[in-house]
Amino acid sequence: MRLTHPDGTPVHLAYCTNVHPAETLPGIVEQLDRYAGPVRERLGCDTVGLGLWLPAATAERLDRSPADLAELRQRLADHGVETVTLNGFPYRGFHDPVVKQAVYHPDWTGPERPAYTLAMARVLAGLLPQDVTRGSVSTLPLAWRDPWDTVARDAARRRLDELAEGLDALARETGRVIRVGLEPEPGCVAETVPQAVAALADTDPRYLGICLDACHLAVAHEEPEAAVATAVAAGVPIVKTQASAALIADEPRGPAGRAALEPFDEPRFLHQVREECAGEVRGRDDLAPAFAERDGLPGEAPWRVHFHVPLHREPDPPLRSSRPLLSRTLGALFAGEHPVTDHVEVETYTWSVLPEKHRPEGPEGLVEGIAAELAWCRDELLAHGLRPG
Repeated sequence: MRLTHPDGTPVHLAYCTNVHPAETLPGIVEQLDRYAGPVRERLGCDTVGLGLWLPAATAERLDRSPADLAELRQRLADHGVETVTLNGFPYRGFHDPVVKQAVYHPDWTGPERPAYTLAMARVLAGLLPQDVTRGSVSTLPLAWRDPWDTVARDAARRRLDELAEGLDALARETGRVIRVGLEPEPGCVAETVPQAVAALADTDPRYLGICLDACHLAVAHEEPEAAVATAVAAGVPIVKTQASAALIADEPRGPAGRAALEPFDEPRFLHQVREECAGEVRGRDDLAPAFAERDGLPGEAPWRVHFHVPLHREPDPPLRSSRPLLSRTLGALFAGEHPVTDHVEVETYTWSVLPEKHRPEGPEGLVEGIAAELAWCRDELLAHGLRPG
């Protein structure tokens, strides 16, 4: 789905396929039939954007096989789907029964992560629409915070420099510029935008930048306008933004707040929690540790929880979402004279682990939910001055 900024820049809106469990090429193709095509039909638009998640083995297969890549490109076209961005954060097994901190491995200290990312970049260069010359890939913000030392930092920096060299070679070979964005996330080495800016100091801004996830921004208690201004002032590009909303509990240790939060404490994904008291942001790495009677969070202020909730509706009271902060994030990115980024990806991957009463009923229910999120995000972008088409 495309929109246009008043300065004439095309802005691409997509939803991310890490919401679907398929990891093989046949499974990914099948999800186009089951979800992507029906989402486009429900929206009533000619083209819908798809931010593909390709696990490492599938990215490698597509990179090695021009025939498989051509087939995927044709199947995307058959469904009226365009792809300008890939989600390269999860390496594999994103819908395993338990993921938690495994999603941060392999990290940027070893060879696997840059090899995977370059394979995705080459695949994306082959999937971009004919009239698009720039794509984006999001990746983890270096590593989980522990263990991390100067040896790890220096190793990751070498990997990023190697990545930039590979992306430059790809651009010269294909005429397609693929940019990779570190995605700040609570608990990681680069938890905030300023930390990501510092990690990217003196790297090549033609190819390396930030993926700004609005849920993560909210959980870290970053002000959207300040975060965007920090990146812009440092000359670090925001290569894409992930339109997402966090879960907020205003009275998390009260009986009603705790009862409402507990169904979100599920075993698959990590749900980091942050609370700001007297100007200090305190955190725990998941909901259960936050609730712990000893060493838990005090609950004297609202908890912001890393649980991506649907964009188009608020959670049941007494919970709420950080959707107003998402709106401010989009405003900071698009309401100016020129857009700060041109790729927007709706990334609510948690539909299957929502409390049972809020989960979609079958494929049709998920199609309806994804389409509603895209429609909400489209309307929000229009409210910030973008135009259809």
